[in-house]
Amino acid sequence: MHGEYKIPGGKLVVVDVEAAGGVLRDVRVAGDFFLEPDEALDAVNRALEGAPADTDAAGLAARIDAALPEGTVMYGLTSEGVGIAVRRALAHATDWTDYDWQLIHEAPQSPALHMALDEVLTAEVAAGRRPPTLRVWEWGSPAVIIGSFQSLRNEVDAEAAERHGVEVVRRISGGGAMFVEPGNTITYSLSVPEALVQGLSFQDSYAYLDDWVLGALGDLGIRAWYQPLNDIATDQGKIAGAAQKRLVGHGGGPGAVLHHVTMSYDIDADKMLEVLRIGREKLSDKGIKSAKKRVDPLRRQTGLTREAVIDRMITSFGTRYGLTRGKVGDEELARAGELARTKFSSPAWTARVP
Repeated sequence: MHGEYKIPGGKLVVVDVEAAGGVLRDVRVAGDFFLEPDEALDAVNRALEGAPADTDAAGLAARIDAALPEGTVMYGLTSEGVGIAVRRALAHATDWTDYDWQLIHEAPQSPALHMALDEVLTAEVAAGRRPPTLRVWEWGSPAVIIGSFQSLRNEVDAEAAERHGVEVVRRISGGGAMFVEPGNTITYSLSVPEALVQGLSFQDSYAYLDDWVLGALGDLGIRAWYQPLNDIATDQGKIAGAAQKRLVGHGGGPGAVLHHVTMSYDIDADKMLEVLRIGREKLSDKGIKSAKKRVDPLRRQTGLTREAVIDRMITSFGTRYGLTRGKVGDEELARAGELARTKFSSPAWTARVP
C-alpha cells in the first residue's frame, strides 16, 4: 500500500507499507524532506514496524518520537505527518494528480444559485458522473451567507441587510457568516471524491485542501498559512475562511467532499459591521477597533486587480495538478435552478435556525 501526504507548509511524505496479521510490515518512509542525522530515517521505519494497523496518526507519531535519536532535526517533516501518510496508505487514499480536474468559471450568478450549484456538483462528483471540480464563483449581487447551523437573527441585522440590498442565504456547510460583494470577494469551491481525504482527520482535511491556495498566494508574494480550524491568514490578518460538507454516495457508496473558501479582495468594513451582528461581537471580544485590522484584503497585499489574482490562482492550480476548462451541464443547471428556488430561496431553509 502506498500513501502520500504533503505537510501544510512543509514537504511531501511518502509511505509504502503492508498490513499483515493486524500489524504494519515492510514500512518504508521517503520524501523530499530534510532529516538529520541519517540514521533517524531508519529509526522512523523501525518505530512503525510491527505497530497495530489500527493505530491512529497521533499514536504512530508518538512511537516515532520515542524512537528518534537525541538531537534529531526535522525540516519540512513532522512525526504526525508520517503517521497521516501511513493512515492514507492503509485507507487507499488517492492523490491530487490521480484525477483529471475540471475548471468551472462562468458568468455572475445569484447567491441562491451558487448555494445550489455547490450541492448539485458535489453530488455529481459523489455519483461518479463529474470529475473533481474547481469552481470559481462570480457574484451577481451582494450577500450574507450564513453557516448551516447558525441562528439567522443572531447573525444578521435584517433591516440593515434590506437597506443595503444584501441578500441572505444559508449554505449546506457549517462555519460562520460571510459578507460578500461582487467586486470585493473571491470565492471558489472544490468538489472532490472522498478518497482524496481518506486517512485524514476532519481538521487535517482542511489544511490538505487549502495547501494549493497557500502555494498560489506564495506565487503572488504573500506568505500565508492555514490557521485551524478554517482560516487562511498572513502576518497582516485573516484573508480567507473555509467550510466543508461531506455528501454520501449513492446507496451509501463512496462520497464526496465540498470544500469552499471565501477570500477578501477588498472590504467595505463599515457596511459589513452594519449587516453582521456577530461581526461586532467578535471585534469587541478581541479588542479590535476596526474590521480592517482583522481582515487584510488581497488588493492591498498584491496591488493586482481581482481578475489578475483569480487568473494567477487558476494558473497555479493547473500547473500543480492539471486543469481543463469545463462548464455546468444543462441537467446540472436545471437541478440547481430548481434547488435555488425551492430550497435556498425558501424562508423555511434560510430561517431553519431562526
